[in-house]
Amino acid sequence: MLNSAAGSRLENLWDGQKASTMSEPERLLYRSNLLGSDKRITNYGGGNTSAKVMQKDPLTGEMTEVLWVKGSGGDVGTIKMDGFATLYMDKLRTLKTLYRGPEFEDEMVAYLPHCTFNLNARAASIDTPLHAYVPRKHVDHMHPDAIIAIAAASDSQAITREIFGSEIGWLPWRRPGYELGLWLEKFCLENPQAKGVVLESHGLFTWADDAQTCYATTLDIINRAIAWFEEKTAGKEAFGGSRHRALPPTERRDVAARLMPAIRGMVSAKQHMVGHFDDSDAVLEYVCSADMEPLAALGTSCPDHFLRTKIRPLVVDFDPASPDTQATLAGLGEAVAAYREDYAAYYERCKHADSPALRDPNAVVYLVPGVGMITFAKDKATARISAEFYTNAINVMRGASGVSTYRGLPEQEAFDIEYWLLEEAKLQRMPKPKSLAGRVALVTGGAGGIGSATAERFLREGACVVLADIDAEALTATAENLEGRFSKDVVRTVTMDVTSEDAVAGSFARAAMEYGGVDILVSNAGIASSAPVEETSLDLWNKNMSILSTGYFLVSRSAFQVMKQQGIGGSIIFIGSKNGLAASPGASAYCTAKASEIHLARCLALEGAPAGIRVNVVNPDAVLRGSKIWSGDWLKERAEAYGKETSELEEHYRQRSLLKRSVLPEDIAEASYFFACEASSKSTGNIINVDAGNVQSFTR
Repeated sequence: MLNSAAGSRLENLWDGQKASTMSEPERLLYRSNLLGSDKRITNYGGGNTSAKVMQKDPLTGEMTEVLWVKGSGGDVGTIKMDGFATLYMDKLRTLKTLYRGPEFEDEMVAYLPHCTFNLNARAASIDTPLHAYVPRKHVDHMHPDAIIAIAAASDSQAITREIFGSEIGWLPWRRPGYELGLWLEKFCLENPQAKGVVLESHGLFTWADDAQTCYATTLDIINRAIAWFEEKTAGKEAFGGSRHRALPPTERRDVAARLMPAIRGMVSAKQHMVGHFDDSDAVLEYVCSADMEPLAALGTSCPDHFLRTKIRPLVVDFDPASPDTQATLAGLGEAVAAYREDYAAYYERCKHADSPALRDPNAVVYLVPGVGMITFAKDKATARISAEFYTNAINVMRGASGVSTYRGLPEQEAFDIEYWLLEEAKLQRMPKPKSLAGRVALVTGGAGGIGSATAERFLREGACVVLADIDAEALTATAENLEGRFSKDVVRTVTMDVTSEDAVAGSFARAAMEYGGVDILVSNAGIASSAPVEETSLDLWNKNMSILSTGYFLVSRSAFQVMKQQGIGGSIIFIGSKNGLAASPGASAYCTAKASEIHLARCLALEGAPAGIRVNVVNPDAVLRGSKIWSGDWLKERAEAYGKETSELEEHYRQRSLLKRSVLPEDIAEASYFFACEASSKSTGNIINVDAGNVQSFTR
């Protein structure tokens, strides 16, 4: 980001000794990862790198020149060797004879597979000609905020010359593709001394004949731009100065937690969306500024920005000086509808005869004065990355408006990028969403055997999961395990006592702020106790009722509140027990509390049905492995109740069952998944016994 803080310059991280042991393709990978490691250089998925390498042709055995270039859809920061497309340079040069002019340039993409070297399956991107025709061995194409701020200024050509002289050239806006590749070649041939070029409203190209020099040049050009902006904007207030004061952090998050479920419900008609909240310093400066609204209306400038964020955001009507969240919620529906109408009108103004159909007309980015930025997308990673891209756009606006006049990309050009047939083809190739994609689940008792197995099952199907548990240490260990296997984006934790109203309400607010709301509640937190009735103390009785009955009521009440605000239905799953249907000796408190759970579920199924909220029960029995309730006195007490040693209890339960099988946490998770997914969309008020067969607990 553009800033004047100490250390704002990019550091050269090149390790010459390490690089000296690498092949040329390996140095390309090394350079790419270094560049992508700093978001001031390029955003996630943005930019690309290339190297022209002499390699042995597998057909002729002769040395031939091969273009290694980042493949379609990759990210330079995380790319591996298999992320690069490889193409014969002689064949790429031959393509010039087939080119019929700018109006036919899209057809050139279909020729790229014919240039593939060594049967490489990685698809080449639309930017391939931009790298192929630059007559240098190494090329970097990056999207640094500092450079795009130049590229988005109304006098960007003059600014480019002022900062870089003839060292860096300038080219007017042109949509990425074959024609732009020829423009770059022409510029290089006519300006052999140039080290790169600024592309209007787009980004930076730099080049050299060795990997290290190319990397160093890219950093040097960006650092010079940062230094120039710092000098020119020193002492100036950004964005016309402040109009609002930011609310305190806790209040900002409270407002976001109240707004996000409502917005989520409005934008999830076709598919469930996941939210992200950002109240970073850069975002707050912008949403609190005098010029935020007029700048936001101009839209973003870089193609990568508006492909992720749409052409412009929705500014939410909220006054932090006299905050009235309820009034804002009351007006949200009208604001969202107006945005949809405006977007549809933009589509109608700009569409061509062969344009793809109108896509989701809802905003991606929501700016809330004094609070921050909310983004919604099909999954958490995309929502987070969309926020990162709009933060890049904010930095660009800060720089461009601080030294000149900021310009968004012309509307028709923006449309032609957004609804580019090649982009549409890429969207059509996307894999089918998983069954719980876009869903958010909150699992109580999430650190236990059943809770963690259920979370894992949901994560495998594309859900985001909030793990809630009273055991903070176990919660951390469980989260680390799941994050390592599914990513940090999709796992959150809350330390929660289900008997505390405030803790429960706070946990659902956290889920709303992190993901936008809740679609699935798995109420699983529990304890177990065993004692003859005459030895059952009132404290023990109340503890069972508090956790297993009142706790289930509290989390269900909060779930109903969020789900009704969203207005897109939901699924509540109680993890009950065989003991809720069939009495057991010496466990009256536990059995009664579990029976209470089952009847509460029936009541909630009646209340939830008009709102599309389904409530069902999974009844386990004797889930010993991984279950926290069996790690205490319960194991010993149940063994004593049946006259067994603790080591004999699992076999006792197995033999007691009709199917003679042990019940595992994964079995309960599978039943919970059934009630969470669309396969059970017409089921509510039901009970599934997962007990390997127990005639006493057959439902009647």
